[in-house]
Amino acid sequence: MTRPRRDVKKVVLAYSGGLDTSVILKWLQTEYGCEVVTFTADLGQGEELGPAREKAERAGVKQIFIEDLRETFVADYVFPMFRANALYEGLYLLGTSIARPLIAKRQIEIAAETGADAVAHGATGKGNDQVRFELSYYALNPEIKVIAPWREWELNSRTKLIAFAEAHQIQIAKDKRGEAPFSVDANLLHISAEGKVLEDPWEEAPEYVYSRSVAPEEAPDEPEYITVEFVKGDAVAVNGEKLSPAALLTKLNELGGKHGIGRLDLVENRFVGMKSRGIYETPGGTVLLAAHRGIEQLTLDRGAAHLKDDLMPRYAELIYNGFWFSPEREMLQALIDRSQEHVEGEVRLKLYKGRADVVGRRSPKSLYSMAHVTFEEDVVYDQRDAEGFIKLNALRLRLAQRRGRN
Repeated sequence: MTRPRRDVKKVVLAYSGGLDTSVILKWLQTEYGCEVVTFTADLGQGEELGPAREKAERAGVKQIFIEDLRETFVADYVFPMFRANALYEGLYLLGTSIARPLIAKRQIEIAAETGADAVAHGATGKGNDQVRFELSYYALNPEIKVIAPWREWELNSRTKLIAFAEAHQIQIAKDKRGEAPFSVDANLLHISAEGKVLEDPWEEAPEYVYSRSVAPEEAPDEPEYITVEFVKGDAVAVNGEKLSPAALLTKLNELGGKHGIGRLDLVENRFVGMKSRGIYETPGGTVLLAAHRGIEQLTLDRGAAHLKDDLMPRYAELIYNGFWFSPEREMLQALIDRSQEHVEGEVRLKLYKGRADVVGRRSPKSLYSMAHVTFEEDVVYDQRDAEGFIKLNALRLRLAQRRGRN
């Protein structure tokens, strides 16, 4: 094997305990001859993390970090993103993208705590995650060494990974033997699937791909009404019950999934240049986005609302491409957060057969004036004022038209 050799003493590996990262762990020990520290983050993926510790211990790892980051994930990453109503290419709620900077940040912090001089991840050389991880690493520690095994080794197939694992007595889950039907990534915000049976964009995704929502046609035949309360742009309660950020998103996931909400079949443009087809389930996030837009309808000034919508695609693209820790994302975040100062109140939504529709909203800081919009007689708005307003706005149009006649 020909690859660049680097002097690495200790590396912090983003470790799930699955086949790929278990092989990476052993590969780092054998190829680099360095000490490996494992870091496993609980971001609400719904998996038991105990086996990851047991596997790391069996591999001889002395420093094992397993951390519950669900509250931090939602409060400091998901909620700030939702203040912007961020959608990549108009559809994708960025569930995978927003998790990577938090994992990378903790890796860099753990490297500092343990004296490690390198970090490693299990992202392939074809995808976006390698970019997201490494841009975050370098933004937080410009001198850190980065090891990306998929760009260095020759274990470029599932068969070769399994052969390596068996040669080094690495335990393999039975469902990992042979070709997996598709690849899955999960956290509290979403679950995604791509590859294998999903690679042909013409073929409809089979129902077994979905795990967080029922099919809309199988959802309850009666709608369910819920309320979501906001303070400064962040959701704080569901149906009148105050909840922590992670508990609130968990509740919305349950409600949205029950009604078949949040499914997305998307062919997206990866940052590295190729198109890929993914199946996403974001039930709670879809409900939250609808609710947040609903409360903004009442509380945001028109100019502020339209400016936010103009900037949103750029903001979403920064997150998708891995620039969470960039100066421009932080600048946009400051603007977005300032816009949320009066985004406060309650939204009522109707959940039914795959849809989350806003059917009511109220706010103590509402800009909605019944006195101004009523079709009945009022004393606050002189309709004759509109004539001058229209003529001033029409002046340039009239001048342009006259010029064309000459």
